[in-house]
Amino acid sequence: MLARVLSGGLDGVNGFLVEVEANIAGGLIGFDIVGLPSVAVKESRDRIRAAIVNSGYPWPMKKLTVNLAPADVRKEGTSLELGIAMALLMAQRPESFPVMDRTILLGEVTLHGELLPVRGVLSMALAARSGGLTAIVLPAGNAREVQCLGDIAIYPARTLREAVRHLTGEAPIAPQAQIPYQQLLAEQPTDNDLKYVKGQKIARKALEVAAAGGHNLLMVGVPGSGKTMLARCLPGILPPLSYAEALETTCIHSAAGELTREAGLMTQRPFRSPHHNASLPSVIGGGAKAKPGEVSLAHNGVLFLDELPEYQRQTLEALRQPLEDGYVNVTRVSGQARYQSRCMLVAGMNPCPCGNHGSKARACRCKPYEIQRYLARISGPLLDRIDIQVEMDVVDIEEIEQRTEQEDSRTVQARVLAARERQLARYDGEPYFCNSQLPQNGVERFCTMAPDAAELLRRAVTQYKISMATWRVS
Repeated sequence: MLARVLSGGLDGVNGFLVEVEANIAGGLIGFDIVGLPSVAVKESRDRIRAAIVNSGYPWPMKKLTVNLAPADVRKEGTSLELGIAMALLMAQRPESFPVMDRTILLGEVTLHGELLPVRGVLSMALAARSGGLTAIVLPAGNAREVQCLGDIAIYPARTLREAVRHLTGEAPIAPQAQIPYQQLLAEQPTDNDLKYVKGQKIARKALEVAAAGGHNLLMVGVPGSGKTMLARCLPGILPPLSYAEALETTCIHSAAGELTREAGLMTQRPFRSPHHNASLPSVIGGGAKAKPGEVSLAHNGVLFLDELPEYQRQTLEALRQPLEDGYVNVTRVSGQARYQSRCMLVAGMNPCPCGNHGSKARACRCKPYEIQRYLARISGPLLDRIDIQVEMDVVDIEEIEQRTEQEDSRTVQARVLAARERQLARYDGEPYFCNSQLPQNGVERFCTMAPDAAELLRRAVTQYKISMATWRVS
């Protein structure tokens, strides 16, 4: 007796369809899973057997073989368990199940037969939609993640038995109502608002210009000058995530296991702030399973590096290529993947080890060689990739006590959106959409300087020994 169902797997952050074939034959009693399964997939045999028995269905005391196709692609994770269990039940009672060529089954089973949410459901659902499938049966804990797909029926199940009764027609599950993305987007509040930032007019303007052009930003200032607060306000003034960007961002976070239980589609731009002792694989990506790092988790959002000189030198140098190319290639013994990493880098740092160099409020205790050694931790090539650099000092007590309300994030965002619209019109038909992405030919085409401006830049390059990378950005 042979049965076949469709399930899904993950390759990096991309989903792919897996054909689960179950065969029940005579011979020595056993249960084998073939088709390049990982250790986690092999261990699912005992869970699947207990789940089937505890759900009230018989377990065939025969030779059981489950094949996972394509057999040359490694199968990771626990998303295949519902499909394997269903294929075994179909092989015992083929007359009770309809043909399910257009349905994908995803989910992890427990010993009691409950269905647990799995990583990467959105990526696998997108692969199913691209493959022409029309229905998905998945754990109820993953249902909100795919509530905006629209053109594919979602059937959330809480137990294996509930899924079986739905597929046999005994007790059909009502399809989940799909929510328009614009409705979901309108329900998201702004977490950090610029109206609570006192003073720092120059830094606020630098933040707005960075948001308008998608530029990287470095804030150099004394402790307590508001660098972190300003950085956290940046996602709120960036343009809202488009539907395509929301799908990309959610796929990355889902594949990395960053989404909370029953989390929905991400509608706010991500803000990632790794600690300065973070390892290179955790920031860039990699590890034993080639997982996405912080720079990829910040895709379509902001990567904030506070206390920039305290990060490992090799970690900062490794950031140069992802920031320029917009993706990371991660290669490990057990896997290879490409992760998107087009984000804005915002960094904060003190002007010296004690933090008070140049402050009008506190005296610096550092010696000149200490300041030079501290600043030398950041390489020139990395600084060349940071278009805007601004100095900050403490805010006067008079400014803090003023009752005048500052501009809020929505007001600033409106100007940023207008600037982005102008850039979209300017770069119509080009493979880039904002100023920070301009290649050399784009700079020459759209950034023609007046003769006096060119002469000023030429003198600055000569006097300050500016590199070609900084000259191009200028």
